Amino acid sequence: MRLALWRTGRGAEKPVVQRSVPTAPPAIAKPVSAGASGDLDLRALGDALVRGRLWIIVPTVLAATLSVLSVNLITPRYKSEARILIDGRENVFLRPSAERSEERTTLDAEAVTSQVQLLLSRDLAREIIRTNKLADRPEFDPILLGVSPVKSLLALIGIGRDPFSLTPEERVLDSYYDRFTAYAVDKSRVIVIEFQSRDPELASRVANSIAEGYLVLQQNARQKQAKAASQWLSGEIEGLRKKVAEAESRVEEFRSKSSLFVGTNNTTLSNQQMGELNTQLNNARALKSDAESKARLIREMLQGGKPIESSEVLNSELIRRLSEQRVALRGQLAEQSSTLLDNHPRIKELKAQLADLDRQLREEASKISRSLDSDARIANGRVEGLSASLEQLKKQASSSNGQDVQLRALEREAKAQRDLLEAYLARYREANTRENIDSTPADGRIISKATPSNVPAYPKKLPIVLIATLATLMLSAGAIATGELLRITAPRTVMSSVSSPAEVREPISPIQPLVTASAPEGANGLSFEIKDGVSEIEKLAADLIRETGSARKITVLGTTSDERIASTTLMLARLLAREAKVVAVDLSASLAVPAASVDQGAPGLAELIAGEASLSQVITKDRLSRAQLVSTGRAGFDRTLLQSPRLALVIDALLQVYDHVLLHGGSAPDLVSELLTAQACAILVPDAAMTQDARLQMCDQLKAIGFSDVSMVSPAPPSLDAVELGPRVAA
Repeated sequence: MRLALWRTGRGAEKPVVQRSVPTAPPAIAKPVSAGASGDLDLRALGDALVRGRLWIIVPTVLAATLSVLSVNLITPRYKSEARILIDGRENVFLRPSAERSEERTTLDAEAVTSQVQLLLSRDLAREIIRTNKLADRPEFDPILLGVSPVKSLLALIGIGRDPFSLTPEERVLDSYYDRFTAYAVDKSRVIVIEFQSRDPELASRVANSIAEGYLVLQQNARQKQAKAASQWLSGEIEGLRKKVAEAESRVEEFRSKSSLFVGTNNTTLSNQQMGELNTQLNNARALKSDAESKARLIREMLQGGKPIESSEVLNSELIRRLSEQRVALRGQLAEQSSTLLDNHPRIKELKAQLADLDRQLREEASKISRSLDSDARIANGRVEGLSASLEQLKKQASSSNGQDVQLRALEREAKAQRDLLEAYLARYREANTRENIDSTPADGRIISKATPSNVPAYPKKLPIVLIATLATLMLSAGAIATGELLRITAPRTVMSSVSSPAEVREPISPIQPLVTASAPEGANGLSFEIKDGVSEIEKLAADLIRETGSARKITVLGTTSDERIASTTLMLARLLAREAKVVAVDLSASLAVPAASVDQGAPGLAELIAGEASLSQVITKDRLSRAQLVSTGRAGFDRTLLQSPRLALVIDALLQVYDHVLLHGGSAPDLVSELLTAQACAILVPDAAMTQDARLQMCDQLKAIGFSDVSMVSPAPPSLDAVELGPRVAA
């Protein structure tokens, strides 16, 4: 849906109400100063400072004099400084034996800060006060010199503290902490101890006492800790000794009762016997298997007629002699065979002897085989006997397994008690040794002792005098400059028509209303009555400010020229910007809105919708007011972008930030009506030639299409650059 407004010709309708406007003589524009244009007039501020120079010089000199007298009357304090390094100086030989090989963890920033708080402890403060007898010095106990009447009066009215309401210890502690400072050096484990006093010797002595007292306090804490540990361990050891004795007696009593005596290697006799029988049984089985294998091998050799090559046969003395004889006979047979035939008696005799030797060898091997069979049978009998004995022992062991389990449980309990007792004894000896060490190492050491200072630390005379003098100078000059700024930013009308120096200046409204002051109220409730001295658009702006909740979105439409509608929009935005946050959005591509901006080349809505600019980049500032401006876009943009749904999102975003959002719609030929009418009120800028009835009819039509309210205003002049609608703003 598009919203299009119609224009009327000058002769189309006869005007019902007319108003004659006298033609003003040509106005002579008065030069506008820097303050009138919204810039800071440095020359005016400089003149004001020159005129009020006495109000600057006199307080400054007085402040410098008083500060010099004050710093010379104050009793100086001297500061001494001592430094402590926190490095965990525990001797490796004094650690427990289990911790000697471990690396000590480095101290973190929290640990160093905790040591600073230890330096500030009240126990250490009381010890330092007692050691250095600070309570006897008037510097730390003001009661010793008497109470000043001024301080007593301040205490009565509640400004100060009454010294008599405090105990002597509290008074000295307050003075002590007022002069004592301890802090950790950044990115280090060094603690600085500072103490101030009127006496430089006392300041250095107290600072060194604090450092030494801190180390002694740590040593005492460690010794107390070791003493408490040794006392606790002593009581626990006595109880553990009784428990260990009772546990061991229960073990021995149960062992004798169940006959579970322990043999060698800390095993019971039954288990030891079973192990020995099992070993003998394995040996007997091995002997049996070996004898059977050798006998079977020899029998196979004899049955197959193979030469006897078994080690048992070859190792026999008789077999060895027979083998030697056989070798000799074979040698003789070979020698005789070279000269004698096979049927020769000598050859036959030698062969007969060889056959007899072979028979004897086989008989001897057969005997050895039978002896091995006998050994195998003997080994088999031994295996059977050992197996029977082992089975009997197994039956006995199975019957005593439950008792053995109970015995082991009792032994474990006794061992646990004994181990705990030994650990406690070792810790007790270490704790007792640490308790008796005279010089237990502390966590820190003094790396710099305090020395007396000849230069007072308080007051710093030159800085105090300079700060007081410069502060008075700046305050005096600032007061005069502020008064001048308040004076030059007072609201006033700049535009005036001047015909002669003696002519009285009268403000002339740039708006020429098209209706008379006595026009009757229309049928739709619109009233065109204008108060004397107040322009029509100013009255409309005041009404909109009063109705901020219902007039946050304002659409300015009209049938006159776009430049006059844009001028009216700018005029209304500048008037509203006096009291509220206002942004004027140009939807008709008028040249007046970019011309009024401080950045005429800034991107607009077209670039924002196209994604070429951000919302903060399209919002610019008005040159003559605090209003914000948003142009349609740079020259040559595509107006179809204004029909994008993203434009409605942009308007909603502006409504979340600004009190009033003014939409310059012009004659609205190609804009989406929902964008202009949704939760908006309309400002109608009609053409001068429109009749009263036509204007009222147009207002009714605008209400019918969705505007919550419709107001009519006369168009503003095309150019407003010479008009200042609000107070000057000093940048």
